[in-house]
Amino acid sequence: MLTKGDDYPIHQTPEPIAYAGSDRNFYDRYFFNAYAQDGSAFVAVAYGVYPALNVADAHIAIVKDGKERCLHASRVLGLERMDLSVGPISIDILEPLQKLKVTVTKAEGIAGEIVFEGRAFPIEEPRFVKRNGPRLFMDYTRLTQNVRASGWLEVDGERIEVSGWVGTRDRSWGIRPVGAPDPQPTPGAGITGFFWQWSPLNFQDRSVYFHINADPDGKPWNTRAVILEDGAGPDGGYHTDAATMATELIPGTRHAKGGVLTIPMEQGAATVKIEPLNTFLMKGIGYGGEWRHGALKGELAVAREDIDVANFDPNDMSNLHIQAISKATLSVPGQPDQQGVGVFEQLILGPYRPLGF
Repeated sequence: MLTKGDDYPIHQTPEPIAYAGSDRNFYDRYFFNAYAQDGSAFVAVAYGVYPALNVADAHIAIVKDGKERCLHASRVLGLERMDLSVGPISIDILEPLQKLKVTVTKAEGIAGEIVFEGRAFPIEEPRFVKRNGPRLFMDYTRLTQNVRASGWLEVDGERIEVSGWVGTRDRSWGIRPVGAPDPQPTPGAGITGFFWQWSPLNFQDRSVYFHINADPDGKPWNTRAVILEDGAGPDGGYHTDAATMATELIPGTRHAKGGVLTIPMEQGAATVKIEPLNTFLMKGIGYGGEWRHGALKGELAVAREDIDVANFDPNDMSNLHIQAISKATLSVPGQPDQQGVGVFEQLILGPYRPLGF
C-alpha cells in the first residue's frame, strides 16, 4: 500500500510508510496547549494516528469561566498518514521543530487558528519503556517544546484573542494503550499502578521541564528535569535525573493542591513552587472517556462536549487525569526569583505508597 509518505526519505523499515510494525498499539501523536499568562483562558489540542487500527482522531478543548468546551473528531485513516486533518481540525508544519499551526474550521460553535512557535530547540525525553509482567505496556519517544502562541479562538460567537500566550507542544510516537482495551488479563503482571507528573513551565527567559513515572513504591522508572534558556540549541540546557517533586494533595482526592520541585545544581538546589489556578480535564482531548484515542467512530464523526470544570467529581475515574494551570516561582541560587506559568499534569492510578494510596 503506497501512500504520500513513500515519496519522502523517511522510511524506518523495508516496508511502505503505511505499515508501522506489528503492534496494534502503535501511535503517532501531536499535543499542544497554550494559556493566558494569568491562567484565565486555556486551550489544548491533540491529534493522533493509529496505523494498525486505521484510525485518526483530533480534539480541541477550550477552558474559560469554569467551562471546558470540547470538539472531537475521528475518521478512518485509510492508511494515509501524511494528511494531517480530521474533519474540521488540521495541522500545518510551517517549520519543522520550530513552528506549527492548528486550524479549526467552525464546527459546533468552535473555531480558531493558532501558531505555536518554539522558544528553543525541543528536548528529547528519555525513551519510555515499561512492561507489565511479560507484556510490553509502553515503548515510545517524546520531544517537548515550550512555545509562544498567537492567533484566535471562537466559542459560541465569543472571540478570544491569543496574544502574549505561552504553552507547550509535544510529539510522541511508539507503543502505548490505544483504542479498545484488551479484555484478557496477563498472569504474573503483579499489582498494576501508574504514577505520572509532568510540569512544563514558562518563565521570562527560560523554560523548566519536569516529568516522573514511578512504581507504586515511589521508585522512578523514567524521570528528567531540564532548565533551558530561550534560543538554546540541541545541546543546550541543564539536564538531570535527580530532581524531586514534593506534592501536597487536596484532601480526599488524587489531585495536587501544590508542589515544590527541587532541582540539584552545582551552585545549590534550584526550586520551583507550583500553585494551581484552574483545572483542565484531559478527557476533553481524548485521554479516556467516550472519545478515547484510537476509538473507531466510523468513516467520520464530529461532536461537541461541554464539561463543568468548576464543579466535578475529582474521584471519578474519568476525572483523575488533569492538567492544573498553575502559577510558578523559580528560585535559582544567586539569581532573582522569576514568576512564570505552566501546567502541572497529574495521573495517579492504583496504589502509590508515598502519597498514602
